[in-house]
Amino acid sequence: MSSILESVNKRTQLVGQNRLELLLFKLNGRQRYGINVFKVKEVLQCPPLTALPRLNPFVRGVAHIRGSTISVIDLSAATGGRPIENIQNCFIIISEYNRSVQGFLVSSVERIININWEAIMPPPKGAGRYSYLTAVTEIDGELVEILDVEKILDEISPVKTSISEEMDANLTIDRDQHFHIMVIDDSAVARKQIIRALSSLNLQIDTAKDGREALDKLKSIATEMDNVATEIPLIISDIEMPEMDGYTLTAEIRDDPKLKHIKVVLHTSLSGVFNQAMVQKVGANDFIAKFNPDELAAAVNKHLSL
Repeated sequence: MSSILESVNKRTQLVGQNRLELLLFKLNGRQRYGINVFKVKEVLQCPPLTALPRLNPFVRGVAHIRGSTISVIDLSAATGGRPIENIQNCFIIISEYNRSVQGFLVSSVERIININWEAIMPPPKGAGRYSYLTAVTEIDGELVEILDVEKILDEISPVKTSISEEMDANLTIDRDQHFHIMVIDDSAVARKQIIRALSSLNLQIDTAKDGREALDKLKSIATEMDNVATEIPLIISDIEMPEMDGYTLTAEIRDDPKLKHIKVVLHTSLSGVFNQAMVQKVGANDFIAKFNPDELAAAVNKHLSL
């Protein structure tokens, strides 16, 4: 099953092409789900799980894999469905999100598909299970749902969002200027985390839910001025988003004379050494793996204090 993952070098060729690869899987029933291959480290037949006291009810147990102990989350239960049964016949997707490694229990894993981000659309509005989606797309005439993993993980193990007193004391940004920045992320949870982390910097923060919406806002401002960076000197953008990803957004900004001076910090749960090559290729100013509020505040402080 591990051969289902493509090589890192091949995947990096998707940079700037507004494309991604999705690993398709199922939970309970026929519905297909997708996860970005960049976030997948390995796919395994579910090993024996060890139950530990006081685990979150959505954590089925821990697995001992290659010398590490990894929590295994039942994705069906975590998104409001019934728990997955007969786990010995199921699979776990070993993934890295927000600097931590976890396993996601799924019923079956299908294949990897290559798709354009423009074919990835925001989820339908509504309650229930749709609140756990960041996007949907159509494959083989069927709807594929892309889960908001950051929301799931935040509900199971909330991350710290406030900066440390030491970091706050060392910030050199002129807080009286109330700098105007833009935060772009398809996860509402992630947007709120960033806003809370930067609250002490006295920023004016605009938001967008994907690269296309952000670019439209920036181009609208550009109709009134030649250098948008005087209005919005910095944006903080996720990478994987519906309609336009963060890499393509950055490349579009760099190609537009009125936008090219905006500082771009890519802030994403994607990780790995290959990201540095991607950052350089599209011309971003910085790359930060989610989620460390001190590192985020330090980056903003650096780029707005120059």
